[in-house]
Amino acid sequence: MWRERLHEIIFEADTAAGKAFDIALMACIGMSVSAVSLESVDTLNARYGLQLRIMEWIFTGLFTIEYGLRMLCTRRPLQYVKSFYGIVDLLSILPTYLSLVLEGSHYLLVIRLLRVLRVFRVLKLAQYVREGRLLTRALYASRRKVTVFLLAVVTLVMIIGSVMYMVEGEANGFTSIPRSVYWAIVTLTTVGYGDIAPQTDLGRFLASMVMILGYGILAVPTGIVSVELARAESLEVSTQVCPACTAEGHDPDAVYCKYCGSAI
Repeated sequence: MWRERLHEIIFEADTAAGKAFDIALMACIGMSVSAVSLESVDTLNARYGLQLRIMEWIFTGLFTIEYGLRMLCTRRPLQYVKSFYGIVDLLSILPTYLSLVLEGSHYLLVIRLLRVLRVFRVLKLAQYVREGRLLTRALYASRRKVTVFLLAVVTLVMIIGSVMYMVEGEANGFTSIPRSVYWAIVTLTTVGYGDIAPQTDLGRFLASMVMILGYGILAVPTGIVSVELARAESLEVSTQVCPACTAEGHDPDAVYCKYCGSAI
């Protein structure tokens, strides 16, 4: 009975206690990330470095206890450990302990910000949860098309970079094919840093063609994902979390988890 009650408080947001727990958790996350960020400022670190590190260890201790409680109240702890939030929760406490061996690694604690994604469940914003699932499904469905597109782009920039290396040469800043490929990527994506620029008329003409081509290429992945979004079905979901596998996104009238079959 105590395990179910603990699971309700830690994983769910349907009760006052569960909502209060998650709101307090997000407040701690915000303060811990702020402490780490402030520590990177030299002037503040010189005056309050010790206090900020103490705060960091206090929050890490609290998050470590919370991580242990999450495994304790889950029927299948390994499923939680392997889940997205389980991995994020673990990564949010490891950098502090690693800082005892690797200096500066505690700055990786900013990954704790990923934990505030739970705000959608805390505030019962089921529509946002549903839209997030639709976007995830669309990205997953378009993965092969996007992969083929990216491979084609990589091939294209390799060819463009090689051609520009031959046209411009080392005298104009294109000192190697990798550097020329870098220029091709910057130009094709319309970023245009300007650190390397063609000097010959032929080179400028080719650069102009690459710039125009970039506008057309950038629209391709957007179109692919948009089509998959249009095909995705709009499903109503609840904010319940399976106590066995910690899966989310169940139907509002679901009695059993559609992923592991456990009662919810």
